[in-house]
Amino acid sequence: MAVTTEFNAAVNQVAAERGIPVEVVLESIEMALVMAYKKDFGGDLSEEVEVTAKLDPATGEAKVFKEGKDVTPAGFGRIAAQTAKQVILQKIRETEKDAIIEEYSQMVGIIVTGIIFRIENDLVVLDLGKAHGVLLPSEQVETDDYRPNQRLKVLIKEVKDSGRGPEVLVSRADPDFIAKLFEQEVPEILSGVVKIEAIAREPGSRTKMAVSSTDDRIDPVGSCVGQKGVRVQAVIQEIHGEKVDIVPFSDNEAKFIAAALSPAKVTDVVLNREDNTALVTVPEDQQSLAIGKDGQNARLANKITKWKIDIKGVAGSFSGDADESAKENSSEKVSIGPKGSSGIWDDLIQKVRDEEIEAKAQEQVAEEPLED
Repeated sequence: MAVTTEFNAAVNQVAAERGIPVEVVLESIEMALVMAYKKDFGGDLSEEVEVTAKLDPATGEAKVFKEGKDVTPAGFGRIAAQTAKQVILQKIRETEKDAIIEEYSQMVGIIVTGIIFRIENDLVVLDLGKAHGVLLPSEQVETDDYRPNQRLKVLIKEVKDSGRGPEVLVSRADPDFIAKLFEQEVPEILSGVVKIEAIAREPGSRTKMAVSSTDDRIDPVGSCVGQKGVRVQAVIQEIHGEKVDIVPFSDNEAKFIAAALSPAKVTDVVLNREDNTALVTVPEDQQSLAIGKDGQNARLANKITKWKIDIKGVAGSFSGDADESAKENSSEKVSIGPKGSSGIWDDLIQKVRDEEIEAKAQEQVAEEPLED
């Protein structure tokens, strides 16, 4: 084969353009030469006969060996060129595909920004750079408006090899999408000081998230909300107005359950550990708030606490997921507060209520007529 002074430059260019190692390109060429030899010169060559090719990376000169003997035919380079080209391109495509799959597999669970370039049959396809992101209908949010050429943040969920090449499955409906958005907006989460302990979501409608702090001086809820709500508003803007409830996580299960039902005020929590059921008592005027529209608030509280919550008020009771109330003979009753509390800032709320009671008492005294 003729010596090619530009061989190294060509190989390096292919490797750089495809993002694959030079060694892989050389191995692909050698494999192609073996296949070309077997096709044009192998004759009745059996599979047991070992045929190899050796490529000089400096000059591009190639030789073919059969059972260790040099059997390079005259003019082999010209005859094998077309066959070798096809095999080389195929091998490069396969290697490039493997490199993309490996790269994006390491990005699973990370938010990336893509550009929508095709929408068909409710399927949204995004350009992520080296690969296409596929947003399935089940991973879309009804409140989103998808348009061609729109820049869109998505969560990488899975990477797989389809018949058409690497396929990156992405999501905007996954609860982790909300968690990662907060991670981008809240430095305390990224540093590990504030931790998202649990999150539940009904996409497009409402998300409930429980957070904790490893530093007593750091308020986890306040960190996520941000000064004047700037951090949580940035997240809400990205998810187009979906409501986000941020509640403090607590190792005290009763207190955590009460907080999870925020914004409702909880009076008592009765825990039944045998069937993992919590019977929650709320004032009558708080019952609908605790349950939420179509039971949504109770459902989300069930998910983040992993307790089956029964909500009981003066007018009756509501069961979020449980089939029956907690059994009294195996229950653990916990009083949340004499006047109830939201479960978020118990001491502060109680203080405000005490002040309100005292103010009303003073007003009543002032209104009473003086006795003669």
